[in-house]
Amino acid sequence: MGRFLLLEWVQQVTAPIAASGASPAAKHSTQVAPVPAPLDSTSAVPVDSPGFTLPDRAEASATLEAGLWSQNVGLVQLLGLCPLLAVSSTAVNALGLGLATLVALTATNTAIALIRRLTSAEVRIPAFVMVIAAVVTSIELAMHAFLPALHAVLGIFLPLIVTNCAILGRAEALASRTDPMRAALDGFAMGLGFLGVLLLLGLLREGIGQGSLFADAGRLLGLPWLEFDFSTHRFLIAALPPGAFVLLGLLIAARQAWLNRRARPLSSPLDRT
Repeated sequence: MGRFLLLEWVQQVTAPIAASGASPAAKHSTQVAPVPAPLDSTSAVPVDSPGFTLPDRAEASATLEAGLWSQNVGLVQLLGLCPLLAVSSTAVNALGLGLATLVALTATNTAIALIRRLTSAEVRIPAFVMVIAAVVTSIELAMHAFLPALHAVLGIFLPLIVTNCAILGRAEALASRTDPMRAALDGFAMGLGFLGVLLLLGLLREGIGQGSLFADAGRLLGLPWLEFDFSTHRFLIAALPPGAFVLLGLLIAARQAWLNRRARPLSSPLDRT
């Protein structure tokens, strides 16, 4: 009888430990391995990093590389294609909208990172949209005051920066989870990558379709020395919307082909025979 009661008491004591899947030593252990700050899937910036700390050179280089190349907004993420294809008919238009988007991304990322601890999860998206709308409205008013001709040419595409998926995507994915310095760096890198693709597409479309580069730069930007007319032979379809789709597809294909060529191992002359 005593043996039976002893076995029953042992089972009652060990049952909770077995159910939890931990040993008694693990129950009393207080040492926990440190967990590194998680990285956002589309950036080299650590999420939930401490506030107001400057990123080191390696982190800054990785963030710039992600924005310009490995996670480029236009060539990899394929975000903001509406202005990318519609406004890139000339290099001046592409430069103007690209710079506006660059400023908007940097400013909104910084502002959202500053208020990230003040907004609850239930209202964060409306708050982000309000911040983005305020920044874009300020940029539009400034362009209307200082560059009225360019503002008139860009038209509705300036206020439509508010709906650019890249801006709200960076705000939700990273700016709301990291400090202002890293958020500003990420916004600058992503905006610079978008500006580069937009300007490259504008140069190709204008050069092939109109035989010129930076036409009307004197009237729109006050920089007449940028204008360059080099050919009377024009391929009009490049300046039309179908040409934008074709040239963007060729840029994406060229980038992918270059990456595949780099990833392919070099074969020796003996392997070829």
